[in-house]
Amino acid sequence: MIATHQDIAIADTVRWLERAVIGLNLCPFAKAPHVKGHIHYAVSEAKGLEGLRDELIAELQALAALPAEARETVLLIVPHMLRDFLDFNDFLDEADGVLQELDLEGEFQIASFHPEFQFAGTEPDDITNYTNRSPYPTLHLIREASIDRAVEAFPEAEMIYETNMATMEKLGLEGWKALDVDATP
Repeated sequence: MIATHQDIAIADTVRWLERAVIGLNLCPFAKAPHVKGHIHYAVSEAKGLEGLRDELIAELQALAALPAEARETVLLIVPHMLRDFLDFNDFLDEADGVLQELDLEGEFQIASFHPEFQFAGTEPDDITNYTNRSPYPTLHLIREASIDRAVEAFPEAEMIYETNMATMEKLGLEGWKALDVDATP
């Protein structure tokens, strides 16, 4: 059976999730929905920003229509667009606008991951940027209620960011490369 580009994008994203996000414990809340099969992986077929916006709307509406027990969260993978991080970052304003337009603010959040992710005030090669580096530009659609439950279960949630920075500094670039979590060429 020949793998489609969608199959490859999903497989690459699952590998990144398992090896980096869960494997390095960058997000202590990711393992449970992954193990339970409550993460929906959607691969964008959009050819332009309007199409991506439409796909985002459809994924948010589908997520809102299902209980968390069926679909906890969505990773909308964008393998064919927004390769430039600044363009991706600009689209995040549009994504937040979609939440407002659909009256879903307070119900959902959108987190961002990108192969060239860069925190403000850091250099592009700063290892701490890798906490948010994914194989493809990715929008993570998250239920606010899930975040609230996770924070209750993990009382020191505000420390995750600092712990992640320390993890990445200890791991280093060679350690990250050894995880083999980049997109399949």
